[in-house]
Amino acid sequence: MPHKKIIISISILLSSLIAKSALAVCPVCTIAVGAGLGLAQWLGIDDSVSGLWIGALIVSMSIWTVNWLNGKNIKFKGRKILIFAAYYIIVVIPLYWKGMIGHPLNRLCGIDKLLFGIILGTILFSAGVLFHNYIRKRNGDISYFKGQKIVFGIAPLVIASIILYFTC
Repeated sequence: MPHKKIIISISILLSSLIAKSALAVCPVCTIAVGAGLGLAQWLGIDDSVSGLWIGALIVSMSIWTVNWLNGKNIKFKGRKILIFAAYYIIVVIPLYWKGMIGHPLNRLCGIDKLLFGIILGTILFSAGVLFHNYIRKRNGDISYFKGQKIVFGIAPLVIASIILYFTC
């Protein structure tokens, strides 16, 4: 149990650091993440795959909230970390209470599959957003193609979903 707290803390910290340099995540990305999660649950896909989409959705909603607060000129010390932590708590704690996280036979790499997926989804979606921002900035603040933001955000999740689907 203590290693779960450390991993969640590292994920929250990593996400909040990423938010400093990430631009707004588009609504289409958020809808795609939510749709991917719903589809995975409906199809009975492994928890590690569902977790990928949950982690991405948490990051997306956190970035949206930070940017919304920025637009309203609402600033306070530690708000990014607080927002990311709040979203993770709002999502992970109920999943734990309902027994969806913590089942001893539902593990991958020694960690709960759903929690593993949430952490991996957080990292992959954040990396996709950062990569889009980096590529766009290098190109004079212009995307190379229409939908680049969506592709770079969602592609790592789709690839990881396929890999986890066939390996878990």
